[in-house]
Amino acid sequence: MKIEHVALYVKDLEKAKGFFVKFLNGKANAGYHNPTTDFKSYFISFDDGARLELMTRPELVDQKKMPYRTGYAHIAFSVGSKEAVDELTAKLDEAGFTVTSGPRKTGDGYYESCIIALEDNLIEITE
Repeated sequence: MKIEHVALYVKDLEKAKGFFVKFLNGKANAGYHNPTTDFKSYFISFDDGARLELMTRPELVDQKKMPYRTGYAHIAFSVGSKEAVDELTAKLDEAGFTVTSGPRKTGDGYYESCIIALEDNLIEITE
C-alpha cells in the first residue's frame, strides 16, 4: 500500500501552485474546475512519484493555525543532502518565508529546516 496523494485546501490556488513548482520542482497538471461548485484544483507531481492535490472553493474559511494542534502538522520534502537543505532554506528565507527552525540536526536524526508557507501551513525540508 502507498499513500496516493495528500490534499491541501488553499485560498490562493495559483500562488500555491507557483510555490511548489518554483521552489520544490513540482510539475502541475492543467488543473480542474467544476463550474457548478466553483471547486478548482491542481495535482502537483514530484520526481519520486509523490503527488499533492491543491484545492480551493469560494466558501473556504482560513482559520488560525496553531503550531501544536491535532490534525496534519506539516509536509516534508527530502532534497537529497545537507547542502541542498541549507540552499533551499536560504532561498525560501530570501523570498520572504519565515524559517521557524533549522537547518539543524534533530534528536531523531534528521537534518532539516521548517518554514511557514502557503497560508501558514508548515513545510519541512529534509536531506
